[in-house]
Amino acid sequence: MNKIPLADEIRPATLADYIGQTHLVGVGKPLFEAIEKQHLFSFILWGPPGVGKTTLARIYAKALKASFYELSAVRAGKSDIKKILDTKTNQPKLLFLDEIHRFNKAQQDYLLPYVESGELTLIGATTENPSFEVISALLSRCRVFILKELDESEIAKIIERAGFTLTQDAKDFLIKMANGDARQALTCLEMTQSLYGELSVANLMASIQNQTLRYDAQGEEHYVTSSAFIKSLRASDVNAALYYLARMVAAGEDPKFIARRMVIFASEDVGTAQPTALVVANEVFRAVEMIGYPECAINLAHGTVYLAVAKKDRRAYNALRAAEADVRQYGNLPIPLSLRNATTKLMKEAGYGAGYEMYPPDTSFLPDKLKGKRYYE
Repeated sequence: MNKIPLADEIRPATLADYIGQTHLVGVGKPLFEAIEKQHLFSFILWGPPGVGKTTLARIYAKALKASFYELSAVRAGKSDIKKILDTKTNQPKLLFLDEIHRFNKAQQDYLLPYVESGELTLIGATTENPSFEVISALLSRCRVFILKELDESEIAKIIERAGFTLTQDAKDFLIKMANGDARQALTCLEMTQSLYGELSVANLMASIQNQTLRYDAQGEEHYVTSSAFIKSLRASDVNAALYYLARMVAAGEDPKFIARRMVIFASEDVGTAQPTALVVANEVFRAVEMIGYPECAINLAHGTVYLAVAKKDRRAYNALRAAEADVRQYGNLPIPLSLRNATTKLMKEAGYGAGYEMYPPDTSFLPDKLKGKRYYE
């Protein structure tokens, strides 16, 4: 008989026992209120591995007395969803789709009408930005909740719940090693107990190195490492950027995710200081698509060094954000008549296009309310 993994054995069944994500499950917060008010709706849980996405989905389904179906997008397909749809039940059907970013567009399109009609309530879990990985039609029908990496005190509470006896040194080591991922901490704890019995620092370290221990390569330390990578590029610290790149590559991070971040960085942070950065970043992305691992790591390193040493200029990015702020504040301000094409006689008589010059000196084409406004300095 297979032993239940420790992470499943101590998994909480109610919000009262849930550790972490207080910005979502604390009193008065969105998921706490949804459970209290029995509000059934589709949502996506976006966050790093081992922070409680699956647990939260199960607690929500149980609290709302829904028929709970759990699928992994890595292995599931349309036929699995059809089986759920064909199942007879008097309770609402709630589908938890882990790693929803692994569902291709056709599979997501298949889900859409059932989510839209309410026949299925969807909870998706992903380590990837759903803006890029989930089709817009499906995304628009789901709320997105961002889960945070667990802090050290939260990891400590989860370790204590496991009920093992550890020295303070061993506990401190395990907390640091987990790096915000409760599943990693519990897996290491369970493996060490099974292999060595004594939970010493030396034995914990040996367990981590043992080939039977596998970390979640899909997005391991995803947020922390990718953030450190971008910040190192921004600071022109080429050595740090290469180090964090190497960590992401070693963890099996999707190379397209890394390349996509580089394309964004090329415009957001390098900008007009070195316009060729966007060309290089785009070519790195294309190379990654064509080549794949392991060789595409060389292309990523090429792009990383180029972006790190490039001059930085965020003025275009800042200008866009300033213009967006005015759009939000003022809405659709009237466009000056001189900029409107007079495609009919009536429009010409109304003054459309009057006074327009192709290359005017010192003229602002902004709406009247924004005349003289400067976004780009």
